[in-house]
Amino acid sequence: MPEIIVFLGPSCDLGTATRILPEAEFRPPAARGDIAAAAAEGVRVIGLIDGVFLQDCAVGHREVLGALRAGVVVIGASSMGALRAAELDSLGMIGIGEVYHRFRSGALESDDEVALVYDPESGCALSEPLVNMRATLEAAVQARTVSAEDAESVLRAARSLYFPERTWSGVLRTVPLGEEQRARLAAFVRTSAVDLKRADALAALEYIRAHFT
Repeated sequence: MPEIIVFLGPSCDLGTATRILPEAEFRPPAARGDIAAAAAEGVRVIGLIDGVFLQDCAVGHREVLGALRAGVVVIGASSMGALRAAELDSLGMIGIGEVYHRFRSGALESDDEVALVYDPESGCALSEPLVNMRATLEAAVQARTVSAEDAESVLRAARSLYFPERTWSGVLRTVPLGEEQRARLAAFVRTSAVDLKRADALAALEYIRAHFT
């Protein structure tokens, strides 16, 4: 019987996650019922990082609360975990990372911010989550690669797309920028794109290792 179960998908590759937390059993992104099933196995800690959005019903609040009532430590970060932790931290769920804090503060509100599509076999993301695009644009403005106004135009263009269609190449093709500004931002994305979801997934794994192993 595993003592630690982590639901993980495109937010972090399995090889890296296993090196950080070899004690855990890693399972695919959680769907409705998976948290309840893990709690019923007698697990001590559940890490909820990735969960399904389109493929199946999403993780329910009641099953997280049921796990907490059963004495299971439930930690959320990065993606579906950040969403549920922002909603349930006052009831005992532990939230980790920047994405969680942005949802908790109200700076982010929509599930759409963390949604993406990925290859279920390789786990590789096939679209870019809006939360990562936001963070990359913030970094580009700070680096003076683009103006705040141009960054807002890019974000509006990204937000207008349905999440499976969000890619940097697609957004940069359509956004109303001058060619020089477009080229500068494309170069910044290639070299300095920010992956908040991965950073938060790593932080959650490190937290579990530090406190529960």
